[in-house]
Amino acid sequence: MITFSIVTVTYNAASVLRATLDSVLAQDYPEVEHIIVDGASGDDTLRMVDEYVSRSEQAETGHRIVVVSEPDRGIYDAMNKGLSKATGDYISFLNAGDRLPSGETLSGIALAAEGVADGEWPAVLYGDTDIVDEAGRFLFHRRLSPPDHLSWRSFRHGMLVCHQAFYARTDIARSVPYDTRCRFSADVDWCIRVMKEAGQRGLRLQRVSGVVAHYLQEGATTRHHRRSLLERFRVMTVHYGWLTTIMMHGWFVIRGIVGKIKNKG
Repeated sequence: MITFSIVTVTYNAASVLRATLDSVLAQDYPEVEHIIVDGASGDDTLRMVDEYVSRSEQAETGHRIVVVSEPDRGIYDAMNKGLSKATGDYISFLNAGDRLPSGETLSGIALAAEGVADGEWPAVLYGDTDIVDEAGRFLFHRRLSPPDHLSWRSFRHGMLVCHQAFYARTDIARSVPYDTRCRFSADVDWCIRVMKEAGQRGLRLQRVSGVVAHYLQEGATTRHHRRSLLERFRVMTVHYGWLTTIMMHGWFVIRGIVGKIKNKG
């Protein structure tokens, strides 16, 4: 069976963490490793994690839970710690507040990988994302939708696959760790580099049918929107060049204006 490593990075996240833990606990798929990388929280985060470990043991889920709590140098440094500890075939990053949509989510993703005709597991499994509030209520479907045929060039049009809906083969993911020089957009850069590596190895990127992630609307990137956009622009110039990036961002502006006009109408 395919094994999954789910990495959750936390820091004083007690107010939103329970939903994330509950969504992993509810998975009917047994081959799950949940790595919780905490930045030495001072609130109830670690107590909540301890309770989660006990509940998982009592429920006999078969899940393996790994907990690390120590100071870090930011979210992407913490993600690299999780990446270094992952032992699953695939790895994904589920931030505190985000959640898996149903108890069958990982089972469905595993079926998508195992059903590939050529017998070699895809480099990436990816699906759709819904945006939810802190209570888990559906707000809207993510504006950018994943294409059926994805490549590293696809992200010229924006981050078409949400980070939380991007499951990378761990052997590939570990070869291209997060760039900790970035504060907000290392996830975009990481996804592109994973897909580039997949292309060099001749491996496919496999679309999974349906929604595979619920993304909490208010995140660090949302709170620092302008700085995030500037950093993302720099990341895109590295991968796609200045001219392509400027042209695509011009199209983003036009698309945004048209969208606002349609919404008002």
